[in-house]
Amino acid sequence: MKELNLPSYDVKVRGTREKPEIFDFLRRKYVALTPEEWVRQHFTHWLIHEKGYPKGLLGNEIALKCGDKTLRCDSILYDKAARPQMIIEYKAPTVSLTQRVFNQISSYNLLLHVDYLIVSNGLQHYCCRMDYEHQSYEFLQDVPAYSEL
Repeated sequence: MKELNLPSYDVKVRGTREKPEIFDFLRRKYVALTPEEWVRQHFTHWLIHEKGYPKGLLGNEIALKCGDKTLRCDSILYDKAARPQMIIEYKAPTVSLTQRVFNQISSYNLLLHVDYLIVSNGLQHYCCRMDYEHQSYEFLQDVPAYSEL
């Protein structure tokens, strides 16, 4: 897999060359090792071990119902009252973080109304803080530490 702009960690991989799997420590199971999953696992480890995010407040592959349609958020950070606080969308390192990616995460936020949105392809990471009072958002210089939320 491609080297990312994230710290490495002790990756647990199994399976065959044709069907490799990576251990998702949040879902507590092995999942298909895709380039997007490679980014997700590195990013969530970074949030927990470098940024101080509580493991118990993060969830991967969270289903959202919108009428007849089911959407899936890549990761969600919940606050201590179990309300969604942050949505994180991952793309493979070869995928550019275009307006289409921001539109996708924004559509999830229409349902969840969170404080923070993050998109990452493992090489670039963008974080914005929502300001609902002024109907705007602010891009932050870095992903904040959990203590700064």
